[in-house]
Amino acid sequence: MLNPAELTHHYETGSLNQPTIEAFRAMILTHYDKTARSMPWRETRDPYAVLVSEIMLQQTQVERVRLKYGEFLTHFPTLDALSSAPLSDVLKVWQGLGYNRRAIHLKRCAEEIVARHNGIFPATVPELQALPGIGPYTARAVAAFAFDVAEPLIETNVRTVYIHFFFHGHDKVSDRDIMPLVATTLDHGNPREWYYALMDYGTMLKQLHPNPGQRSSHHTRQSSFEGSNRQLRSRILRQIITQPGITVKQLLSGITAEQKMVLANIEAMEREGFLMKKERGYQIADKTA
Repeated sequence: MLNPAELTHHYETGSLNQPTIEAFRAMILTHYDKTARSMPWRETRDPYAVLVSEIMLQQTQVERVRLKYGEFLTHFPTLDALSSAPLSDVLKVWQGLGYNRRAIHLKRCAEEIVARHNGIFPATVPELQALPGIGPYTARAVAAFAFDVAEPLIETNVRTVYIHFFFHGHDKVSDRDIMPLVATTLDHGNPREWYYALMDYGTMLKQLHPNPGQRSSHHTRQSSFEGSNRQLRSRILRQIITQPGITVKQLLSGITAEQKMVLANIEAMEREGFLMKKERGYQIADKTA
């Protein structure tokens, strides 16, 4: 087992040499070989299926994604199927994952790939990052897991590994400091397996130690869902999905919340592309509506 204090010293002094890097990789990959977590999205290289999993896994527990991933792909097995589906159908299947805006981003990605890329999935990081709602991490993750593109990336478990081993005794560690280490230690021959291995090692570290990721300058505690505005938005959306054309008066009678909060969220969700007003009521903003 490598000593985090020694690795931190090598990094701080610029003496991190190739044998040390290879020992670090070997330690991570050996753990992965013995204890790799089985997940359905790790069994495919289909970029569409990979994108679905990456969007779902944002801010959502792995076990909840396990339950929804197969169901979603059963309903929308291809880019064409998702692109042509009514948004209301997509949101119905998405229920239970939270952060419904991600479902809109995913559908818009499918629409753009079909319309602008002739249904051919983009394979480069710049092309992927140009898709609706796709940030630097998701673009690099899809490129790595679907196309074996070796680009440095950071997510919570990757961050945990590097803080634990290379920032011993440090607090408020910035991703700007971590990213050069990710690039230096990156396994260019098999980035897909390397990142899976890092993520599994980070999960293990969180179980054995006080979460090293809390020493990141980017660490924040997720606010409680119960009683939050996210919960209110979810309730509004669920009511409109189950009762298309529901009026504001009916929404207010069915949801326990301040009227101004309900109205503000309806207006925001209309601007964001969730809802559209038809006559006196609201419905999901399906293109065919």
